[in-house]
Amino acid sequence: MHLSPDSIIIFQVGLVKVNGTLVFTWLVMLLLSFGSWLVTRRLSTGAEVSRWQSLLESVVTLILGQIKDVTRQDPRRFLPFLGTLFIFVGTCNLLSVIPGFLPPTGSLSTTTALALSVLVAVPIYGIADTGFGVYLQNYVRPTPLMLPFNITGEISRTLALAVRLFGNVMSGSMIGGILLAIAPLFFPVIMQLLGLLTGIVQAYIFAILAAVYIAAGLKIHESQVSPENNATPETQ
Repeated sequence: MHLSPDSIIIFQVGLVKVNGTLVFTWLVMLLLSFGSWLVTRRLSTGAEVSRWQSLLESVVTLILGQIKDVTRQDPRRFLPFLGTLFIFVGTCNLLSVIPGFLPPTGSLSTTTALALSVLVAVPIYGIADTGFGVYLQNYVRPTPLMLPFNITGEISRTLALAVRLFGNVMSGSMIGGILLAIAPLFFPVIMQLLGLLTGIVQAYIFAILAAVYIAAGLKIHESQVSPENNATPETQ
């Protein structure tokens, strides 16, 4: 039994290996791309909409509401990134109920790549709000001695985000494998049903944590801009 798709080598050419993680990731990407095209090809602004459009609008509205509750800002600017994270992780976890499919999120390389995306997104949103120079100044406040600690905090936060998702998905696979060996007719069905629920929960937690990190970075940078710096000559 393979608990991680990294252990499955599809083919190898020299030093280049294509393992199960890559193949399953490509399958999820193709499925999401085709599904997006299928749902959005006939969007309607009238009173009558298709069931797929209603489902899409419900999902988007739900994600926008959650982002707004966390960031307290216009959620539309964060929707492409955070929405993609949630849908990708959720789809990977939900497809794990299909026999033979191993979720890419059960690979530490995948969860690390997703966490690195969050690590890059945080300064991108911060720089877009405050500018490059002002953003970098926050790493040396209140003293330049804080620079290594701030950098270490960013890296450790990213590592924790990757390991958390990997550990939760891996533990679910291990428990399912153990129960499958003990009682192959009854417990696996229950575990698959629980897996559907926990898969969505893990996707939600990952996306929410990403939103929290981005919102925390924006609030820190906004708090650094004091009213005195924004005061006009008349108010001074």
